[in-house]
Amino acid sequence: MSLISYVTRRILAMIPILIGVLLLTFVLSLQLPGSPFNQEGTKINYVTAGIAEDALGLNEPIYIQLWMYLGRILQGDWGNSISLAEGIPVWTYIWQKAPLTIELAVLSQIFAISIGIRAGVFSSVNKNNPKDTIVRFIALLGVSIPIFWLGMVLKYLFALELSLFPTIHGISPYYNIALIKVTGFHTIDSILMGRFDILLDIIWHMILPVFCLAFVGLASITRQTRSSMLEVLELDYIRSARAKGCKEKDVINKHALKNAMIPTITIIGIRIGGLLGGAVLTETTFALDGFGSLMIGAIQNRDYFVINALVLLTTGIFMTANLVSDILYGIMDPRIRY
Repeated sequence: MSLISYVTRRILAMIPILIGVLLLTFVLSLQLPGSPFNQEGTKINYVTAGIAEDALGLNEPIYIQLWMYLGRILQGDWGNSISLAEGIPVWTYIWQKAPLTIELAVLSQIFAISIGIRAGVFSSVNKNNPKDTIVRFIALLGVSIPIFWLGMVLKYLFALELSLFPTIHGISPYYNIALIKVTGFHTIDSILMGRFDILLDIIWHMILPVFCLAFVGLASITRQTRSSMLEVLELDYIRSARAKGCKEKDVINKHALKNAMIPTITIIGIRIGGLLGGAVLTETTFALDGFGSLMIGAIQNRDYFVINALVLLTTGIFMTANLVSDILYGIMDPRIRY
């Protein structure tokens, strides 16, 4: 089977899963108690709430609501936000929140992958000495600590007590006014403006959230890389490379690391797929206005269409990340045939 046919088959297999997730989410979201029109801060008053519910079909039986919802989706209409941003199309509203979460996710993954791989290699070549023990302890800490607890500790210690980082995260109010929003991504817009002072301010505000979101992934990557490296370093071809007089640096980086990265790619794919779950906790802890806070707000305010779209998006990201990791797995290991 060729790579193209394998990818096509995987994509086709994703479709019924996404449909199933959408249907399940729609039914479960309707079971939330209360009404989206009776939440604090809702613009619709109590008099018009019943009329609005009738217009959206929320008073109909679930199977009729589901039929109406699927009919609108087939026409390209995913609905409008009911309570969070009344009348704004769901995907337009989600995209307004996307840049911050994407920046947070990209920066955290760059940090986690680059540091995690090097830490795993460092730990493996220093097996069973104090350096290895320190790295293993930190990695074990990373996979054990709840991300929200880590965020609260970081915020309390470094922002409130030591005042090394701001308590309000994202961007300083002064720079937020000065920033010309072209793409919606603060880092990119500041570079396009040539305002590197704004870029530095954004990075300063993002350090704690990025570290918090990256730490769990970093720990997992470190542990997997170390384990894989220890296995590879015992193989015959590594002994042969050393016997031929190859420098230890070349043995590690050119011969051992490439093969050790194969199982690590799977871990990276899983971590990328689960980023949104970590973003919910991180953004809530650091009061960031992104996907995470949007998901919490949508659930609290019974914004059904936003909930459905976000869950579907999360599922799609997770499945796509796993597909990409499987493709990279085959590229890294020529023995894999599709």
